[in-house]
Amino acid sequence: MAIENSFAILGESVSPIVMQVYVIVMVLFVAGGTLFDILHKQSARYFFRDWRSAQERGTGTVGGGTVVSLAARTAASEVLTSSEFCNARRRAAHLLTMYGFLLYVVTTVVMVFGYPTKAAATPEFLPVLWAIGAAMVCVGGYWFWFFIRADVSAEGHSPFRIIRADLFILSLLASTTLGLVWFFVQPSGGFWADLFLALYLIATTVLFGSIPWSKFSHMFFKPAAALQKRVNEANGTRRNLPAPADLPETLGSVPRQSNHY
Repeated sequence: MAIENSFAILGESVSPIVMQVYVIVMVLFVAGGTLFDILHKQSARYFFRDWRSAQERGTGTVGGGTVVSLAARTAASEVLTSSEFCNARRRAAHLLTMYGFLLYVVTTVVMVFGYPTKAAATPEFLPVLWAIGAAMVCVGGYWFWFFIRADVSAEGHSPFRIIRADLFILSLLASTTLGLVWFFVQPSGGFWADLFLALYLIATTVLFGSIPWSKFSHMFFKPAAALQKRVNEANGTRRNLPAPADLPETLGSVPRQSNHY
């Protein structure tokens, strides 16, 4: 059975402009929420102040070409492969969630703006990719939530213990889970399609509208912090940390795999 573009089905009863405006509003939420977060926490001021301080304390000079090279290495390592995670399971869950979310968002935008009604035939692979992306988020997210979180796997807390820092992952999982359910019940129409559409919109609005209070904006801050760390190592400051020892640390025998993050 082919997967249908549920946004196109919805576009037969709801104006495509409404769907497109909603997506634009969510994008504005991301931009505005991230900017508010930067101004409120003064992240940019701290970043550039630390950058200038590192340049002044550095024992070497890092030119523009070197910075570009370090930025490319940061993108290839910390951004694309999440190499900063020492725990292999956490890294795999993060990559599943990250690439699934990108696939989910991109295909949503393409279908909503390019194929908002049945009048424009949706390529069959787009709804499939959308469902795969949402499923990847669910697999990576639920795997992290129930088995990998530090306060669950390392500290022994219940996986149902919720704190404010969990707002991002929970709203993300709610959005993709409810979106998947709605995507498959929408072709049948009726009460359940309307119910899950409403729940899906609520969860998605919380996801993108709660950026100042969630960890969503960290996806923009982490690459900048990773680049800054590489530059600090290149100019010799190392953020006041000692240089690596000549000999590796001897940690002794480890009876089981450690849960370090």
